[in-house]
Amino acid sequence: MSVDAIRSRIERGRATRDSLLLYCQHSLGMGHLVRSMALTRELARHYDVAFVNGGRLPPGVAPPPDVRIVQLPPLGMDEVGDLVSLDDSLTVDECFARRTLTLLTTLEQARPRVLVIELFPFGRKKFARELRPLLERARAVSPAPLVLCSLRDILVGGREDQQSFDDRAAEQLDRWFDGVLVHADPRFARLEESFRPTRAPRVPIHYTGFVTAARADAGHEREQRVLVSAGGGIVGGPLLGAAVDAHRELWPATGIPMTLVAGPFLPDAEWRALERCAAGMPGLTLLRSVPDLGAAMRSVTMSVSQCGYNTAMDFLSAGVKPLVVPFTRTQENEQLNRAERLERLGLVRLLREETLDGATLARELRRLADFTPDRAAFDFDGAATSARLIARLVEPDATPMTAATPMTMEAAR
Repeated sequence: MSVDAIRSRIERGRATRDSLLLYCQHSLGMGHLVRSMALTRELARHYDVAFVNGGRLPPGVAPPPDVRIVQLPPLGMDEVGDLVSLDDSLTVDECFARRTLTLLTTLEQARPRVLVIELFPFGRKKFARELRPLLERARAVSPAPLVLCSLRDILVGGREDQQSFDDRAAEQLDRWFDGVLVHADPRFARLEESFRPTRAPRVPIHYTGFVTAARADAGHEREQRVLVSAGGGIVGGPLLGAAVDAHRELWPATGIPMTLVAGPFLPDAEWRALERCAAGMPGLTLLRSVPDLGAAMRSVTMSVSQCGYNTAMDFLSAGVKPLVVPFTRTQENEQLNRAERLERLGLVRLLREETLDGATLARELRRLADFTPDRAAFDFDGAATSARLIARLVEPDATPMTAATPMTMEAAR
């Protein structure tokens, strides 16, 4: 068969594939983006994927080659949770006007068979002004796409209006969505543990297993080294500063080198201050970012990090000795919830953020050296399972390979 004939067959195959539109908004960190990219990488094997990105696309995070990126005027949140425009030429309201138009135009052009919305309505309340028009238009077109929510393992709780928030989310699920994909192993966390509406939603809940990046083979030699990371870095300054102080104390006694990965969103002023503080310090390496944090963890013996979803997947997959310092400010309790569950299972050591300083971190690193984590016996095949499940849900006569789990009234309460 000639090259032209092969190319023609490939193009005909692409033309017959269903399209899929995935919306992702990362605001404070980059965990939502990294997880959605890992999911998209698998979905692109089965669908023509348009990835709608609502935040900044940081250096080193590249979409799969066959995925079309639709970049919205970027919005983010500051440390107190207020929306900010990341485009200096646009106000927040101007961003939303352009974003809404782009979303509706993309829906019209893509005519997706599947629409995946990351987190909303379990979060992203402030983005409802663009998502409601998108979801209403999706329900109005014919044929209407299958609409799914892509959700992490544990939700943020502790809001002053938590009950009304959960009740509103349940109502929105039943109005606009056909199902929820919970990217977790239900043996670790179930949705009803952090989502408790007065009336359980009717839409089915599907557990996919954890979504992780590609996992390299184990068995290679590790360097005796501490790797300190802070996710995207926007709230990582206190951890990184404490790590420098801890290394100053530990290096003369242990001679164990340390690498700090600041994260692409660490504010420039904090990065420069960190460079000044670490300048000339023996045994200390300072990196702005790395292309694959999981690979970096697989090459060392000890990890210090926060406890976001993707970082947890990285250290659990890497088999490194993990010490976690979960981010807990601005009423964020999701990371602490995850860290406490992992600690109870013997998988991590936990240091609470309110006790963090150089001396305390140095003491915990001494203890970490003697810690042997248990094996994480979880399902880490969430990306592939999600793709197979979506394919089954698209075909109404197919039997879903992952059983749906409706939330019962008792479970919801």
